[in-house]
Amino acid sequence: MVTLDRFRETYLNECAELLADMEGRLVAINVQSADVGELNAIFRCAHSIKGGAGAFGFHKTIAFTHRLETLLDKLRDGRLPVTDEAVTALIKSVDVTTAILKAESQGEAIPEDFGADLAQELDKLCGTEGQVIANPGLVEKSEGERKRETYKINFAPHDNIFMTGNDPLLILRELGKLGDMHVALHDERLPQLPNLNYGQCYLSWTIELTTDKGEAAIGEAFEFVADECDLKIEKIEKAVQDDVPRQTMNRRASDAIDVNLAVTSIRVDLEKVDRLVNMVGELVITQAMLQVQTRHLSVEQFPELLRGVDELSQHMRELQEAVMSVRMQPVKSVFSRMPRIVRDIAHQLGKDIALVMTGEATEVDKTIIELLADPLTHMIRNAADHGIERPEVRLAAGKSAQGTVHLKASHQSGQIVIEVSDDGAGLNHEKILQKARQKGLIAADAALSVDQIEQLIFLPGFSTSDQVSNISGRGVGMDVVKKNIESIGGTIQVRSEFGKSTSMTIILPLTLAILDGMIVRVGAENYIIPITSIIETLRPKPGAVHAVPDGQDVLNVRGEFIPIVYLHAVFGVANAVHDPAQALVVLVEAGSHKLGVVVDELLGQQQVVIKSLEANADPVAGISGATILGDGKVSLILDIGGVNGILDREDANHLLREAS
Repeated sequence: MVTLDRFRETYLNECAELLADMEGRLVAINVQSADVGELNAIFRCAHSIKGGAGAFGFHKTIAFTHRLETLLDKLRDGRLPVTDEAVTALIKSVDVTTAILKAESQGEAIPEDFGADLAQELDKLCGTEGQVIANPGLVEKSEGERKRETYKINFAPHDNIFMTGNDPLLILRELGKLGDMHVALHDERLPQLPNLNYGQCYLSWTIELTTDKGEAAIGEAFEFVADECDLKIEKIEKAVQDDVPRQTMNRRASDAIDVNLAVTSIRVDLEKVDRLVNMVGELVITQAMLQVQTRHLSVEQFPELLRGVDELSQHMRELQEAVMSVRMQPVKSVFSRMPRIVRDIAHQLGKDIALVMTGEATEVDKTIIELLADPLTHMIRNAADHGIERPEVRLAAGKSAQGTVHLKASHQSGQIVIEVSDDGAGLNHEKILQKARQKGLIAADAALSVDQIEQLIFLPGFSTSDQVSNISGRGVGMDVVKKNIESIGGTIQVRSEFGKSTSMTIILPLTLAILDGMIVRVGAENYIIPITSIIETLRPKPGAVHAVPDGQDVLNVRGEFIPIVYLHAVFGVANAVHDPAQALVVLVEAGSHKLGVVVDELLGQQQVVIKSLEANADPVAGISGATILGDGKVSLILDIGGVNGILDREDANHLLREAS
């Protein structure tokens, strides 16, 4: 039995999309030349939310969105000018509507005065302050002034109406409240039971309704399914009505019904997708085991078997890519929140800021998108607050009064790259050094490179802001941003030119489920290095490794000195090769840094399924997860950013030892 809860969840998901769309359009409105088409689109968002709320008894949502409709209707018709005050009030209304919807959907009590100030502001803008808002749909005439009239309504829902959370029977019930109603059901399209699709609507209705509420009230009942049905409403003259026996109502549905409407998308519970991804992951492990078991078979003796294993590997990769694509979502869902943030900060601080977004269609795993929202929000806030200067400061520096923040997403080498840049003040390296010394983060006489200075902003509690505000400057931020990015296998790097610009780049894996890795051996242990991090592999020549004064070994690669890390020392592995000249060095990239990882042997490349360790073990620096190899052994997956962080901490400890 299908319950209303299922449709409620669909409705709430749609409301979230409508509110996000509404907010995005409002933030983008140019009050000097507002687009009527945009105002109509915003009005439709509010109207759809109000219409659906009626089906679930969300009365406070209906009342508040009715106020939005009233203001938006006057704005789109030109009866009121589009002003900053009106747009700001409407943007605030998105937050209030979200809160009311959440409370009503969860059955929570809503204080009577919740949103009262904003409601009063909306009424004032509309010119209806102090008036009682009438019930939607009953504003034509008073009941005593209307006469009873009869209407014939042909209502043919589209096949996919259930997929949007709408129920035709609820609409019929609402119509029944308007007056006397007689209904004829058309069921000619119902297939035989074996061919019945329970998610499809096969029925249509012809309705005779006698009411004194007027045609507008009838239309109101159908407005939130206007795009999901064929609807015809016509008034029946009394003289004609009396001559037509009710039995002669045609049971044939309108020929205008399109029975071939195709559903191009469906909503799927994320748990079902995760279950499918996990099953594919287990298949990948099984396929890897099969490859290991057949590795030593002779091609001459078992040609068909080995050919079948190769084909299985190809099909498994295609299946994995297809399933993972289901989890992929455009980053637009996160990017769309940023214009509101920039607008609010600009208004609060008296700045003129333009936000330019590109690559919104770039797709990434849904889990990564959800975890990306908070770090990205903080980075955008920093760019608008610390980066972009006030107009008079920019003009004095020879810049345009308007500052620009760029937000860009793209795919590069099997990874997603997100860049936040601004043409603002840049990082003041001297001020950063001064603050770091004051806090005891570095030695007073420590000599740091520009890159090392810029990395100081990621230390816990570090801030160059002299004043604490509700925007930033509390010393809690960039360290958390870096930690959150690294927790999902990503890296963050910063580049800045004082007085001109700052750019922060996040590099993330496309998915947290499956990766292509290089299996390496250290002593008796195997580790996985993500292929996307590997630059090259080499065997150092004697004398190519040098020890620098701070105790760190570096490798000379074609004139470039790259720090190296010994995995056996990091993870306490016994019986490993200690001499780099007798081992192999895998050059990897960790953000803007290069790093040499010393290993005993390369065992080959393999696609592996990432298993989280969080449920069974404490986080380990330098390890992002584990996997099961084809021979059944468990192998740890290296977090290259974390391994590089271990080196950074060793450098920091060295500087602190010097300071003490």
